Amino acid sequence: MSKYIFLFVGLFFATNTAQSQNDNPKLVVGIVVDQMRYDYLTRFYDKYGEGGFKRLMNEGFNCKNNHFNYVPTYTGPGHASVYTGTTPKYHGIISNNWYDKTLKTDVYCASDAKVNSVGTSSDAGKMSPHRMLTTTFSDENRLFTQMQGKTIGIALKDRGAILPAGHTANAAYWFHGKDEGRFISSTYYMNVLPKWVDNFNTSNKAASYFKVWDTYYDISTYTESGTDNNSFEGGFKGKEDATFPYDLNSLKAKNRNFDILKSTPFGNSLTTDFALAAINGEHLGQDQFTDVITISYSSTDYVGHNFGVNSKEIQDTYIRLDKDLERLLQFLDANIGKGEYTVFLTSDHGAVDVPSYLQSVKVPAGYLDYNKRKEQFQKFLKETYGTTEIVEKVSNNQIFINKEKLKALGLNLQKLEQDFVNEQITYKNVAKAYTATSMTSTNFTTGIEALLQNGFNQKRSGDVIVVDDIAYIAYSRTGSTHGSGLNYDTHVPLLFFGKGIKKGHTYKKTVIPDIAPTISALLGISFPNGSTGQPLEFVVD
Repeated sequence: MSKYIFLFVGLFFATNTAQSQNDNPKLVVGIVVDQMRYDYLTRFYDKYGEGGFKRLMNEGFNCKNNHFNYVPTYTGPGHASVYTGTTPKYHGIISNNWYDKTLKTDVYCASDAKVNSVGTSSDAGKMSPHRMLTTTFSDENRLFTQMQGKTIGIALKDRGAILPAGHTANAAYWFHGKDEGRFISSTYYMNVLPKWVDNFNTSNKAASYFKVWDTYYDISTYTESGTDNNSFEGGFKGKEDATFPYDLNSLKAKNRNFDILKSTPFGNSLTTDFALAAINGEHLGQDQFTDVITISYSSTDYVGHNFGVNSKEIQDTYIRLDKDLERLLQFLDANIGKGEYTVFLTSDHGAVDVPSYLQSVKVPAGYLDYNKRKEQFQKFLKETYGTTEIVEKVSNNQIFINKEKLKALGLNLQKLEQDFVNEQITYKNVAKAYTATSMTSTNFTTGIEALLQNGFNQKRSGDVIVVDDIAYIAYSRTGSTHGSGLNYDTHVPLLFFGKGIKKGHTYKKTVIPDIAPTISALLGISFPNGSTGQPLEFVVD
């Protein structure tokens, strides 16, 4: 009798396990909208249709108080943090570019001299995720499914495609503009592009967007953004004013040809086109193993940098992105099945209002003169230590001390760090300064100090960290940028939608590293190996 009981119990658990795995979404779609502030959801809400942002918000779960919990808030660290469930302290992507203390040179977060380009003869494809130190949830899904669940990464930017897809991805594709206008990859993933990618590249799809960019709706209805003609926007070479409309076909020659598309909403449309082709070409979501596609919409960042967060151009870009999201969701409904896929949407960072605009409305803001700061610091070094060589590099608001020179001069590292802090804090527009020693010896739990500590990687970061004044940036007087630990850079959307997701919202604070463990918990897989976030149990159904 006991034999039959054990057989029954075994069959019961086997059946439940099979049902549990079959209950997983067929496809996880991770969407990162580059440079999307949270208030773009609310400010432009009335201009959105029902099938894009509103569908995600109203039928899914909206985390309204979602923040980055580290500094710096840049594209590379942002994408890595979303998918690894941790911060630069552990995943190691401390910036887009940083000074490598071992190699004694600047490095790019996705560059890899050991691989070759695929799809172009240029060096634009010499990229891989090898500098990222931890796994992503997409890696863990690959491991869990014995490499049978696929992962595909897509973006205009290489880092926006590569870092989310992780180390084990089947492929990552990014857009090489200039005179080529092609999606490319690297030998890290493959030796030749798949047929479906070749077909897309030869379809003339990218060139079809060399058209007039005018507002989607009558510009007079764009009351949620500033005036079209102002002094706070950059624009394109070959056009005197940064005002609608923009004839991209006539402007392309003076704006790096296909690269002009990146700074328009049509770059997002092209990304959507390629994502739909990838889902079809790779047969994603068509078997019992959960697949993952990571989509990063990069054009929102290019437009924001060029025109600023209060521009008519940024409003039109989000209105048009809303249409692309609706198109994506409708495609998923038809090809994966309603209720058979899961989506999350977030951003890699926000952006500051153009400081010159803030000044015009009497809000404290301004521009940093790093050259003057450098002159002051070099004078201090020369007068105090007899040489400027005691500093090896200044990069990303961090000072790297020359350890060999330190030893030769018989100086104490901790004292030198503190002396540099004491000097830097006297400079104009320096709000705070901290030593590496304090980052490694003190447990900060609140404030900018905690964010700096979460962004501090002991082997890669500098010896002194400098924090600038609020709304002061080293940038042109037109357009927006980002990088700080302030709310305009940290507060970004977090929407969950689809299979396994509850309907609702919360004002409870959530942080970017919570995303990966939430998706991992939903899939029943291991968390990324360096994950420090927590599953958002109120999101999962």
